[in-house]
Amino acid sequence: MPTAPPPPAPTLLPADVPRSIGRQGFLRLAGAYWNCARKWQVRVAVLLLVVLTVAQVALAIWVSYWNRDLFDALEARSLTELLRLTAVFALIFALTMGVTALHLHVKRWIQLDWRRWLTALLLDHWLARGHLYRLQLAAGDHDNPDGRIAEDIRIATEVAVALAHSLLFSLLILGSFVDILLSVSGSAPLPGTSIAVPGYLVVAAFLYAGIGSALGLLLGRPLIRSTNRLQTVEANLRFGLAQAREHAEPITLLRGEPRARSEASRLFDDVGQGWNRQTLAYLGIVSFSTGYGTLLPVFPILIAAPQYIAGAMSLGLLMQAAQAFQRLTSALSWPIDNLGELARWRASADRITSLHADMLALERVEAERGTDRPLLTPTISTHPDFELRGLALTTPGGEPLLEHLDLRVRRGERILICGDPAVTVSLFKAVAGLWPWGSGEILLPPGREPMFVPQHPFLPAGSLRAVLSYPQPPERYSTAALHRALECTGLAWLAPRLDEHEDWSRELPMRTQQRLGLARVFLQQPAWIFMQEATDAFTPKEEVDTLELLRHELPAATLLNISRRGRQNHFYDRRLVLERRHESRDASGTAADTSAEA
Repeated sequence: MPTAPPPPAPTLLPADVPRSIGRQGFLRLAGAYWNCARKWQVRVAVLLLVVLTVAQVALAIWVSYWNRDLFDALEARSLTELLRLTAVFALIFALTMGVTALHLHVKRWIQLDWRRWLTALLLDHWLARGHLYRLQLAAGDHDNPDGRIAEDIRIATEVAVALAHSLLFSLLILGSFVDILLSVSGSAPLPGTSIAVPGYLVVAAFLYAGIGSALGLLLGRPLIRSTNRLQTVEANLRFGLAQAREHAEPITLLRGEPRARSEASRLFDDVGQGWNRQTLAYLGIVSFSTGYGTLLPVFPILIAAPQYIAGAMSLGLLMQAAQAFQRLTSALSWPIDNLGELARWRASADRITSLHADMLALERVEAERGTDRPLLTPTISTHPDFELRGLALTTPGGEPLLEHLDLRVRRGERILICGDPAVTVSLFKAVAGLWPWGSGEILLPPGREPMFVPQHPFLPAGSLRAVLSYPQPPERYSTAALHRALECTGLAWLAPRLDEHEDWSRELPMRTQQRLGLARVFLQQPAWIFMQEATDAFTPKEEVDTLELLRHELPAATLLNISRRGRQNHFYDRRLVLERRHESRDASGTAADTSAEA
């Protein structure tokens, strides 16, 4: 009889987990910033920005009346009035410069402070509780989280503040110059009738801006989708090139440059396609906007000129009406003028909120242990031993790797774990909290954090002192302690280079990098050590010598060492062999080979 397919493994981020994305999600993030710990500083800055915007509008109104007086003085050929208006303009000029400079400073402070707060918020979620790793395994729209945090937050915050300011400015201009245009435009009859239209310039401005906005929005609708697509492929290109840089050595050793070049070309072709789509989207809106802007200064003069010619309007009133018409239509045309920025902001805001929502959803799922969507998560035990109870591991697709493993490790024991690499590596990741696919219990001993030593240690760029101390600050350890750690791993020759800054992952061969990873163990002296093939690059004698020195320097430390070699020697108390079987036996024997078998 055919066997039933295995049940699907619990997903990190099921599709039915609610997410808050889009504009609503971003507005919630904005509201959280408004109510953050330094909320009064933020609120005062926003209030000051609003006051300065009102001052900008007041200066614009003042300039409108000044222009009317100027053209009336020119029409009257009054030199005295011209000199007075020159002095008034000097005051307007000085105030405009001061208000603009202060406004720019406050606006940029808000942009940077909001970006700093939002960056810290996302980093707190991303760089905590294994999310840096787990998010890669979760479903959802959160590709390139580093690019979203570094670039999309910058775009979203800067553009949001700039758009909010320009919108407020346009609304204030709208209210102010409608009143001015009503007072100067008078009334005019409809062509071919005796029906007078009061404030006809206001009606004309609304019609001009309304028709322009409708056509602009229609022509610019494809721009949002094309901009979002372009930002995604741009991020993919940056990630692909960064990945080639990070793996330069293996690419070069395998002569993989043509393949890397081909992949980079493919990514750039995607950028080219996205760019061309955006160009087509821009083509219609830019062409229309150019014609719209070219006609704007001329149109109000043409429709108001009959009143000036008839003597019902002075030259000053004509020019003030034309300027007020331009101001009013510009304010009404805010959606058209900012369509590109709105599209750019929308794309970045969506990318930020989807990343934030998926991280929150991941945290909610992690908190749902015991529900119908359990996740395998290590917990802190109440007793001093390390335990695995009924541990079962599966692949992300649900295929069984390990079933019913029970293991208790007491303080000071040294255990060699070998067998199927897929099982042993998954066990290492599960104990570290990186492999959620499975069931059972992983009970970590209370007290000091266990130290996990992977096969390829992370060597951050910086001084060798900082590399050895990672993740602790370098000032935590004395130079003598650092020298001793290097000496224990046969790296005493690196001691003079403690304060040199290099990219050590490129500077040093893999065997030396593994020795540096073990030097951290000697330096930080953890009580519980979990190693994953961390000595497999050593010769057999080097491995035995290192393990013996580890026992001498840390006699009370517990070691669980995953190794592909599987050599049993006097250093280990037990050996645990893990294979892909349906059932696992209790591995509690001493100085014996113990297998997890069916």
